[in-house]
Amino acid sequence: QVQLVESGGGLVQPGGSLRLSCVASGSIGSRRVMAWYRQVPGKQRELVAAPTVNDRTTYADSVKGRFTLSRDRAKNTVYLQMNILKPEDTATYYCNAGTVVAGTYVGQNYWGLGTPVTVSS
Repeated sequence: QVQLVESGGGLVQPGGSLRLSCVASGSIGSRRVMAWYRQVPGKQRELVAAPTVNDRTTYADSVKGRFTLSRDRAKNTVYLQMNILKPEDTATYYCNAGTVVAGTYVGQNYWGLGTPVTVSS
């Protein structure tokens, strides 16, 4: 069983920054990777940042240039550095475990409980 725990969310002003963390434990597996999603009430969950081939990362167009995915393999932890935050970034952010298939991230049914981010003045 895989357990994922997100942290780091909170209230921030527009233009501010936050760093989210996701710690994985249990049977994570050596070939699993982790990605970040977000969800607004009433909307479907959106892929924000995910690993692809050659240690690259794909980002949603709405966050490209502002968000950065990184990882600490020794700690089984992934991070999402969020800069120049906008009100439209307000959402609950979730960590997901999955694999990369043919250069595309494919999520598995492992989720954390999410950490809320509110961007408001």
